[in-house]
Amino acid sequence: MFGKLNHLAITSDHYTLLGMFYRAMFGLKASGDTAREIGAISVGDGYVGMTLIPRRGGRKAGLDHFGIEVEDLDKVRSKVAKKYPDIEIVKRPGNRPFASYSAHDPAGNYFDLSQPGHENRAEVYAKGEWKQDTTFSHFAIRAREAERLADFYTDLFELEARNLPSEEGGYHLTDGRMTMAIVPWKISSFNGAGIEQPGPEHGHRTLTIIGKGGKDDDDRLGPTPANLRSCDTPARRYPAKTADRTGTAQQWLICARSRVKREQISAKPIRQGRMFS
Repeated sequence: MFGKLNHLAITSDHYTLLGMFYRAMFGLKASGDTAREIGAISVGDGYVGMTLIPRRGGRKAGLDHFGIEVEDLDKVRSKVAKKYPDIEIVKRPGNRPFASYSAHDPAGNYFDLSQPGHENRAEVYAKGEWKQDTTFSHFAIRAREAERLADFYTDLFELEARNLPSEEGGYHLTDGRMTMAIVPWKISSFNGAGIEQPGPEHGHRTLTIIGKGGKDDDDRLGPTPANLRSCDTPARRYPAKTADRTGTAQQWLICARSRVKREQISAKPIRQGRMFS
């Protein structure tokens, strides 16, 4: 696959605590470079790296942006210049462990770009791939023109569009391992709740992490919270409240790989209104 969806970034008031949380709860690994962790902490599952960034004034806590690794960055820049002249690609400071450049899509969602071998690559992004039982599955963004964004990402990064059940007008794009869900933004979707702006999801559907299932997950996570309704799929869902202790309202799933297919998990929209009694 030409493009890989293998970088996520979260901003938090307690980024160091979040780093320990994701390592202890999900077995994600860090580079161990404590000198770099003064400014941010990166953890990974062997394919996707997630950088936890201290929140600064005026910036939202939560899922902030994502990143795409490409085989040939010059090819991307050339194609953008010809087909998307309004899209800017800018070079980033050399202290970023993933981002060599940053760009934005037609809706203004910004994302990082990187290429194997770039000098700035560091931490988990420079360790190569490894295998582990608990991995990221998907993330989501909301957009007014979901179809236009789907066309942009499939054209520029050669992501595969999957025909999965979704909210009306939604799309699932995959690199074969990680999935991006592009969900239509409608103000009516927020009836009875606070209205969120388009962009990376901060509460309704965010990250999915898949575990191997069985006793290891049970010991690490404890019993399924009693205030959850039964799920549409035989997956175990853990709500944002559990992670709110860190100050970052991330909603995530723990799913037994042996009991539910990855495609089924990615296909189900997650709404807070559905999750809580």
